[in-house]
Amino acid sequence: MLLCADIGNSHTVLGLLEAGPGGTEVLEHWRVATDERRTADEWAVLLGGLLRDSTVGDRVTGVAVCATVPAVLHEWREMLTRHWGTVPSVIVEAGVRTGVPVLMDNPREVGADRVVNALAAARLYDGPAVVVDFGTATTFDVVTARGEYVGGAIAPGIDISLEALGRRGAQLRKVELLRPRSVIAKNTVEALQSGMVHGFAGLVDGIVTAMVAELGVPPEDVHVVATGGLAPVVVAECRTLTDHQPWLTLLGLALVFERNRPA
Repeated sequence: MLLCADIGNSHTVLGLLEAGPGGTEVLEHWRVATDERRTADEWAVLLGGLLRDSTVGDRVTGVAVCATVPAVLHEWREMLTRHWGTVPSVIVEAGVRTGVPVLMDNPREVGADRVVNALAAARLYDGPAVVVDFGTATTFDVVTARGEYVGGAIAPGIDISLEALGRRGAQLRKVELLRPRSVIAKNTVEALQSGMVHGFAGLVDGIVTAMVAELGVPPEDVHVVATGGLAPVVVAECRTLTDHQPWLTLLGLALVFERNRPA
């Protein structure tokens, strides 16, 4: 049983994964706040409580981690050393084998989660792919048919865009992110929801269309995979998305762990 942790800017997604005849399966999953003030011991207590409440949490034999928050990753390193020292672990960072050639001006600039997503997309889907990750930022990552990471784009996230609008608009407020009844809204709350949901759907479709054209392959050959905590808000409104895989990063972490399994 593999414990995977995707430590993002706003949330940390945890999952218990197990390989089976039909592929790797996510048996349990949790989503907790990424708090930079949380110490290694506090992370250990939180994780211990979640695993005790799980029916399979006592079977963990390995840990795989990727992070975009250096301060939190530091505490995780400390936690793994002090509390999980006998369990093999892999942290995705420079020097860890992923099998994904990163064809960027500076490969070290690419976030570990984006490389992990590219690996999962390359292995799970046949042919070139674009991964759209709806998190604190909305990221786009392009993978060729040969499994190469060739670049991407970064746009603001849906939630922080809505939050910023509420702060800067004198008569606006933060509203729940839901699909409105119609694009042409009849009240301020639904007008904000329409702008966010349909606006970001248009952003996604525009960027993906331009990326596929620049990639130079037929659009029907490209898998466009949505992932991330906010994907369900807009996935039904995006014309270019072909797949929705909420556990793409966790599945990619499992692949990295297998490639770098400690002896």
